[in-house]
Amino acid sequence: MVTTDTSPVAALEPKTQLTGKIIKTTLAGALVDVGKELPGVLHISQLQKEPVNKVEDVVHEGQTVDVWVRRVRKDRIELTMIRPLAYEWKDLEPDTVVKGKVVRLESYGAFVDIGAERPGMIHISELARGYVKSASDVVKEGDEVEAKIINVDRKKRQIRLSMKALQPEVVEEEKPARETKHGKRGKKHEEAEIQPEETHAESEPELTGMQVAWQVAQERAKSKAKSQRVKRSKSNSSEQEDILNRTLEKRLPTGA
Repeated sequence: MVTTDTSPVAALEPKTQLTGKIIKTTLAGALVDVGKELPGVLHISQLQKEPVNKVEDVVHEGQTVDVWVRRVRKDRIELTMIRPLAYEWKDLEPDTVVKGKVVRLESYGAFVDIGAERPGMIHISELARGYVKSASDVVKEGDEVEAKIINVDRKKRQIRLSMKALQPEVVEEEKPARETKHGKRGKKHEEAEIQPEETHAESEPELTGMQVAWQVAQERAKSKAKSQRVKRSKSNSSEQEDILNRTLEKRLPTGA
Protein backbone atom coordinates (compact mmCIF):
# COMPACT_ATOMS: atom_id res chain seq x y z
CA MET A 1 0.00 0.00 0.00
CA VAL A 2 1.19 3.51 -0.84
CA THR A 3 2.19 5.52 2.22
CA THR A 4 0.24 8.75 2.68
CA ASP A 5 2.32 11.90 2.27
CA THR A 6 1.28 14.73 4.58
CA SER A 7 3.05 17.42 2.55
CA PRO A 8 0.69 20.11 1.11
CA VAL A 9 -0.96 19.03 -2.14
CA ALA A 10 -0.70 22.58 -3.41
CA ALA A 11 3.08 22.20 -3.42
CA LEU A 12 2.87 19.67 -6.24
CA GLU A 13 4.16 21.17 -9.45
CA PRO A 14 3.09 20.07 -12.95
CA LYS A 15 5.30 17.31 -14.39
CA THR A 16 6.14 16.04 -10.91
CA GLN A 17 6.62 12.28 -11.14
CA LEU A 18 4.81 10.05 -8.63
CA THR A 19 4.25 6.34 -8.05
CA GLY A 20 0.70 5.16 -7.32
CA LYS A 21 -1.67 2.16 -7.22
CA ILE A 22 -4.82 1.74 -9.26
CA ILE A 23 -7.70 1.47 -6.74
CA LYS A 24 -10.64 1.57 -9.16
CA THR A 25 -11.30 1.59 -12.90
CA THR A 26 -14.30 3.21 -14.65
CA LEU A 27 -15.44 3.77 -18.20
CA ALA A 28 -13.86 7.24 -18.14
CA GLY A 29 -10.56 6.30 -16.51
CA ALA A 30 -9.11 5.18 -13.17
CA LEU A 31 -8.62 6.33 -9.60
CA VAL A 32 -5.03 6.24 -8.32
CA ASP A 33 -3.71 6.32 -4.76
CA VAL A 34 -0.54 8.43 -4.91
CA GLY A 35 -0.12 8.81 -1.14
CA LYS A 36 -1.75 12.23 -0.95
CA GLU A 37 -4.86 13.45 0.86
CA LEU A 38 -6.61 13.96 -2.45
CA PRO A 39 -7.21 11.07 -4.85
CA GLY A 40 -5.45 10.90 -8.16
CA VAL A 41 -7.52 10.74 -11.32
CA LEU A 42 -6.38 9.25 -14.63
CA HIS A 43 -8.54 10.09 -17.63
CA ILE A 44 -8.74 7.43 -20.35
CA SER A 45 -7.01 9.84 -22.81
CA GLN A 46 -4.01 10.02 -20.47
CA LEU A 47 -3.32 6.29 -20.22
CA GLN A 48 -1.10 6.23 -23.32
CA LYS A 49 -0.38 8.17 -26.53
CA GLU A 50 -2.31 5.69 -28.69
CA PRO A 51 -6.14 5.67 -28.54
CA VAL A 52 -7.64 3.43 -25.82
CA ASN A 53 -10.98 1.67 -26.29
CA LYS A 54 -11.21 0.11 -22.80
CA VAL A 55 -9.44 1.19 -19.61
CA GLU A 56 -8.86 -2.42 -18.55
CA ASP A 57 -6.81 -2.95 -21.73
CA VAL A 58 -4.11 -0.75 -20.17
CA VAL A 59 -4.48 -0.86 -16.36
CA HIS A 60 -6.26 -2.92 -13.74
CA GLU A 61 -7.05 -2.62 -10.04
CA GLY A 62 -4.08 -3.17 -7.73
CA GLN A 63 -1.50 -2.32 -10.45
CA THR A 64 1.39 -0.03 -9.50
CA VAL A 65 2.01 2.68 -12.09
CA ASP A 66 4.26 5.68 -12.71
CA VAL A 67 2.33 8.89 -13.22
CA TRP A 68 2.98 12.61 -13.60
CA VAL A 69 1.03 15.55 -12.21
CA ARG A 70 -0.92 17.53 -14.80
CA ARG A 71 -2.67 19.94 -12.44
CA VAL A 72 -4.03 20.07 -8.85
CA ARG A 73 -7.72 20.74 -8.29
CA LYS A 74 -9.56 21.35 -4.99
CA ASP A 75 -10.97 17.82 -4.91
CA ARG A 76 -8.48 15.80 -6.97
CA ILE A 77 -5.07 15.54 -8.55
CA GLU A 78 -5.22 15.15 -12.31
CA LEU A 79 -2.57 12.68 -13.50
CA THR A 80 -1.16 11.27 -16.73
CA MET A 81 0.74 8.12 -17.61
CA ILE A 82 2.14 9.83 -20.73
CA ARG A 83 5.60 11.15 -19.98
CA PRO A 84 5.36 14.93 -20.21
CA LEU A 85 7.56 16.95 -22.53
CA ALA A 86 10.82 18.15 -21.08
CA TYR A 87 10.47 21.37 -23.08
CA GLU A 88 7.32 23.24 -24.03
CA TRP A 89 7.57 25.60 -27.00
CA LYS A 90 7.67 28.55 -24.64
CA ASP A 91 10.68 27.01 -22.89
CA LEU A 92 12.80 26.66 -26.03
CA GLU A 93 15.26 29.53 -26.43
CA PRO A 94 18.38 29.96 -28.60
CA ASP A 95 21.74 29.21 -26.91
CA THR A 96 20.10 26.67 -24.57
CA VAL A 97 22.18 23.49 -24.28
CA VAL A 98 20.06 20.32 -24.49
CA LYS A 99 20.62 16.57 -24.47
CA GLY A 100 18.78 14.02 -26.56
CA LYS A 101 18.80 10.82 -28.60
CA VAL A 102 19.37 10.58 -32.35
CA VAL A 103 16.12 9.15 -33.78
CA ARG A 104 16.61 9.57 -37.52
CA LEU A 105 19.37 10.20 -40.07
CA GLU A 106 18.91 11.95 -43.40
CA SER A 107 21.30 12.96 -46.18
CA TYR A 108 21.12 16.58 -44.96
CA GLY A 109 21.51 15.93 -41.22
CA ALA A 110 20.19 14.19 -38.11
CA PHE A 111 17.02 14.46 -35.98
CA VAL A 112 17.34 14.41 -32.20
CA ASP A 113 14.60 13.81 -29.61
CA ILE A 114 15.28 16.37 -26.88
CA GLY A 115 11.96 15.89 -25.06
CA ALA A 116 10.04 18.53 -27.02
CA GLU A 117 6.88 18.16 -29.10
CA ARG A 118 9.05 17.57 -32.17
CA PRO A 119 12.65 16.43 -32.55
CA GLY A 120 15.30 19.01 -33.27
CA MET A 121 17.24 18.92 -36.54
CA ILE A 122 21.04 19.16 -36.75
CA HIS A 123 22.07 20.15 -40.28
CA ILE A 124 25.09 18.27 -41.64
CA SER A 125 27.10 21.53 -41.53
CA GLU A 126 26.40 21.79 -37.77
CA LEU A 127 27.46 18.25 -36.80
CA ALA A 128 31.19 18.95 -36.50
CA ARG A 129 33.86 21.46 -37.42
CA GLY A 130 35.37 20.82 -40.80
CA TYR A 131 33.95 18.96 -43.79
CA VAL A 132 31.39 16.21 -43.10
CA LYS A 133 30.51 13.96 -46.05
CA SER A 134 27.68 12.06 -44.37
CA ALA A 135 25.80 12.46 -41.10
CA SER A 136 26.48 8.79 -40.35
CA ASP A 137 30.20 9.61 -40.20
CA VAL A 138 29.53 11.57 -36.99
CA VAL A 139 26.44 10.06 -35.31
CA LYS A 140 24.32 6.90 -35.41
CA GLU A 141 20.67 6.29 -34.53
CA GLY A 142 20.34 5.77 -30.80
CA ASP A 143 23.36 7.93 -29.91
CA GLU A 144 22.98 10.23 -26.92
CA VAL A 145 24.23 13.68 -27.94
CA GLU A 146 24.53 17.19 -26.54
CA ALA A 147 23.72 20.20 -28.69
CA LYS A 148 22.90 23.89 -28.55
CA ILE A 149 19.65 25.41 -29.79
CA ILE A 150 20.48 27.91 -32.54
CA ASN A 151 16.97 28.71 -33.81
CA VAL A 152 13.33 28.07 -32.89
CA ASP A 153 10.46 28.63 -35.33
CA ARG A 154 7.28 28.21 -33.28
CA LYS A 155 4.97 28.82 -36.24
CA LYS A 156 6.54 26.08 -38.34
CA ARG A 157 7.22 23.92 -35.27
CA GLN A 158 10.92 23.64 -36.14
CA ILE A 159 13.91 23.41 -33.81
CA ARG A 160 17.43 23.81 -35.20
CA LEU A 161 20.35 22.45 -33.20
CA SER A 162 24.14 22.52 -33.45
CA MET A 163 26.77 20.15 -32.09
CA LYS A 164 29.53 22.18 -33.71
CA ALA A 165 28.70 25.18 -31.51
CA LEU A 166 29.82 23.21 -28.45
CA GLN A 167 33.12 22.09 -29.99
CA PRO A 168 36.37 24.08 -29.65
CA GLU A 169 37.58 25.99 -32.68
CA VAL A 170 40.42 24.46 -34.66
CA VAL A 171 43.59 26.61 -34.53
CA GLU A 172 45.54 26.58 -37.79
CA GLU A 173 49.23 25.74 -37.47
CA GLU A 174 51.86 28.20 -38.70
CA LYS A 175 53.23 27.44 -42.14
CA PRO A 176 56.85 26.17 -42.19
CA ALA A 177 59.64 28.23 -43.74
CA ARG A 178 60.01 27.90 -47.52
CA GLU A 179 62.43 25.18 -48.50
CA THR A 180 64.60 24.57 -51.56
CA LYS A 181 66.40 21.47 -52.75
CA HIS A 182 69.30 22.50 -50.52
CA GLY A 183 67.12 22.80 -47.40
CA LYS A 184 65.53 25.69 -45.52
CA ARG A 185 66.27 29.20 -46.71
CA GLY A 186 67.68 31.34 -43.95
CA LYS A 187 67.05 35.05 -43.55
CA LYS A 188 70.66 35.99 -44.35
CA HIS A 189 70.59 33.87 -47.48
CA GLU A 190 67.44 35.61 -48.71
CA GLU A 191 68.89 39.07 -48.03
CA ALA A 192 72.00 38.15 -49.99
CA GLU A 193 69.87 37.24 -53.00
CA ILE A 194 67.81 40.42 -52.78
CA GLN A 195 70.89 42.75 -52.75
CA PRO A 196 73.59 41.05 -54.88
CA GLU A 197 74.89 44.30 -56.46
CA GLU A 198 75.48 46.05 -53.13
CA THR A 199 77.33 43.03 -51.77
CA HIS A 200 79.58 42.91 -54.86
CA ALA A 201 80.38 46.62 -54.66
CA GLU A 202 81.40 46.37 -51.03
CA SER A 203 83.79 43.52 -51.82
CA GLU A 204 85.96 45.63 -54.25
CA PRO A 205 89.35 46.73 -52.69
CA GLU A 206 90.07 50.44 -52.16
CA LEU A 207 93.00 52.19 -54.05
CA THR A 208 96.06 53.32 -52.11
CA GLY A 209 97.37 56.93 -52.15
CA MET A 210 100.30 56.00 -54.46
CA GLN A 211 97.96 54.37 -56.96
CA VAL A 212 95.71 57.43 -57.01
CA ALA A 213 98.67 59.81 -57.65
CA TRP A 214 99.95 57.60 -60.46
CA GLN A 215 96.52 57.63 -62.17
CA VAL A 216 96.38 61.48 -61.90
CA ALA A 217 99.85 61.82 -63.43
CA GLN A 218 98.91 59.57 -66.34
CA GLU A 219 95.77 61.60 -67.03
CA ARG A 220 97.79 64.85 -67.06
CA ALA A 221 100.41 63.39 -69.44
CA LYS A 222 97.70 62.27 -71.83
CA SER A 223 96.09 65.72 -71.73
CA LYS A 224 99.46 67.53 -72.43
CA ALA A 225 100.29 65.26 -75.37
CA LYS A 226 96.89 65.87 -76.88
CA SER A 227 97.36 69.67 -76.54
CA GLN A 228 100.76 69.52 -78.29
CA ARG A 229 99.32 67.53 -81.16
CA VAL A 230 96.63 70.17 -81.65
CA LYS A 231 99.24 72.99 -81.71
CA ARG A 232 101.44 71.20 -84.23
CA SER A 233 98.43 70.59 -86.41
CA LYS A 234 97.52 74.29 -86.37
CA SER A 235 101.18 75.37 -87.12
CA ASN A 236 101.46 73.02 -90.09
CA SER A 237 98.21 74.27 -91.47
CA SER A 238 99.38 77.92 -91.23
CA GLU A 239 102.69 77.21 -93.01
CA GLN A 240 100.98 75.41 -95.84
CA GLU A 241 98.61 78.34 -96.28
CA ASP A 242 101.55 80.84 -96.59
CA ILE A 243 103.28 78.69 -99.20
CA LEU A 244 100.09 78.45 -101.24
CA ASN A 245 99.64 82.25 -101.18
CA ARG A 246 103.21 82.95 -102.29
CA THR A 247 102.92 80.52 -105.17
CA LEU A 248 99.75 82.12 -106.41
CA GLU A 249 101.29 85.61 -106.31
CA LYS A 250 104.20 84.55 -108.52
CA ARG A 251 101.98 82.99 -111.17
CA LEU A 252 99.47 85.78 -111.45
CA PRO A 253 100.26 88.35 -114.26
CA THR A 254 101.14 91.86 -113.22
CA GLY A 255 99.68 95.05 -114.69
CA ALA A 256 103.05 96.21 -116.23
